[in-house]
Amino acid sequence: MIFAFTFPGQGSQFVGMGKALADGSPAARDVFDRVDAALDETLSDLMWNGPADALTLTANTQPALMACGMAAMAALEEAHGITVDQAKFVAGHSLGEYTALCAAGAISLEDTARLLRIRGNAMQSAVPEGKGAMAALLGASFEQAEAVIVAGQAVGDCQIANDNAPGQIVISGSKQAVHAAAEAAKGLGVKKAVILPVSAPFHCALMQPAADAMADALEDVDIEAPVVPVVNNVQAEPVTDPVQLRTDLVTQVTGRVRWRESMQFMADKGVDLFAEPGCGKVLSVMMRRALPDAKGLPLDTPEALADFARMVKQ
Repeated sequence: MIFAFTFPGQGSQFVGMGKALADGSPAARDVFDRVDAALDETLSDLMWNGPADALTLTANTQPALMACGMAAMAALEEAHGITVDQAKFVAGHSLGEYTALCAAGAISLEDTARLLRIRGNAMQSAVPEGKGAMAALLGASFEQAEAVIVAGQAVGDCQIANDNAPGQIVISGSKQAVHAAAEAAKGLGVKKAVILPVSAPFHCALMQPAADAMADALEDVDIEAPVVPVVNNVQAEPVTDPVQLRTDLVTQVTGRVRWRESMQFMADKGVDLFAEPGCGKVLSVMMRRALPDAKGLPLDTPEALADFARMVKQ
């Protein structure tokens, strides 16, 4: 089978995340220890024991999800000899792109952890609490979503934040604009618009202060050419040039996550198995909506890693 590794973004976290990987693999445990050391705190204890409200803080969730993804990759290599360079592509949803770059050797584990702590804090503080919002447009085509954001833009900042899968698009912007767009959605043929319980309006122009913070942070980090092409959120096609990768990580903060297009690109290039290392199955569910003939497989336990190894070695 031709496979890709896809790494999840915010929303996949839960108390206990990564514990099975750490218990079953010394290599995975070493990843968590290294992330703890890089952040000078025991993030792993928060991941495994909570409390949940602290884990869901953006500044904690982002490095935690990355740590889980990298732990899964370490355990997969240790137990089954499968390495990232056997994949056709890697990709990640929003913060998951950092995990993909780390897995592909473009950014060190320690630098990735520190960057995601900065990114989480910057995104949380970019917009005053209560001033932004996000909404999911269920059953909407991309064209319908574009019409919906026009209605929102009549009263404020509003744009498509995530093009996740057919019928699953998320919009983001000022609270007034997003609520106006959601109100207009039904009249524009959208099945349902749901205001999301998020702490900030991610992936829209209001995140510009966070983009500026990431531009500064990334200046001090070495980025190498990845050993596997990264299908990134901004281009929705493979990128290997470190200069372009750095630029796109900044653009990504305010830009649209082109996940549907990224998945389709990889499928068109022959990928028929999408492995989701780390935590949960959000991307695998999205994949089934976008590519019903492909297979998605979460890699979050030793048993799941063994199942994946059997599939790719057939």
